[in-house]
Amino acid sequence: MRAIWKGALTFGLVNVPVKLFSATEDHDVALHQVHAADGGRIRYERKCEIDGKTVEYKDIAKAYDDGEQTVILTDADLKELPVERSREIEVVEFVPNEQIDPILFDRAYYLAPDSKSTKAYALLRETLESTDRTAIVRISLRQRTRLAALRVRGEVLMVQTLLWGDEVRAAEFPELDETPKITKKELDLSNQLVESLVSDFEPDDFVDEYQQELRTLIDAKLEQGDAIDTAATFGEQPEEEGAEVIDLMDALKQSIASNRGAKSTSGGSKPKSKSRKGA
Repeated sequence: MRAIWKGALTFGLVNVPVKLFSATEDHDVALHQVHAADGGRIRYERKCEIDGKTVEYKDIAKAYDDGEQTVILTDADLKELPVERSREIEVVEFVPNEQIDPILFDRAYYLAPDSKSTKAYALLRETLESTDRTAIVRISLRQRTRLAALRVRGEVLMVQTLLWGDEVRAAEFPELDETPKITKKELDLSNQLVESLVSDFEPDDFVDEYQQELRTLIDAKLEQGDAIDTAATFGEQPEEEGAEVIDLMDALKQSIASNRGAKSTSGGSKPKSKSRKGA
């Protein structure tokens, strides 16, 4: 992996030289746009509306328009902002792990020590673990000031950028203003259904079925051309019908029976899920 940022993690007077690495990667099949009639590539040109010329990326700047004047901001201008020039990840506070709502999590990055001495790095890692705390930090990354959560994953410190509070929309749905009455029997059956699906989450048990099927489709088209027989490639697919209206109690009972049957035929192993990751 290639480091995308180098600097220092600071808490109090403790300074920990670190390198930042992207913790995730995109596995989607790369596709581009073409003209369906002849396969010609669709390209987008960056044309200046004043002189009509195509503009190179290196000559493109950002601008702010207040309706009367336009202020042009070059990359050099933005790099001179004090916060952008900062090479520090500053610890603001330490909070209980459970206080951070997962809806705030954005991008994840690994922090690796950037010094021959890793004692300060190890000390912070073990401190976070022993106190069950997450460090809230400030970091300037890719021309944005970010708030982030610094936490431990295995033996590694990681930074997970956070959305700002005003970036999370309020959950306001009139349909939920009145809480429907749930009977004890319904709750008991629902709990039984949960118990029938209890397992330990293993991310590697799940695959992105869409991307797998897309690769299969591409391979089949490369081999057979446009005359591909999708039924032969993927098997006959059942006709989609409208969702059957079923009594809630019956649905719960049938679901429990189905899961119990699946477990008995599979010897008690975890049922295969249709869920996908990374779609």
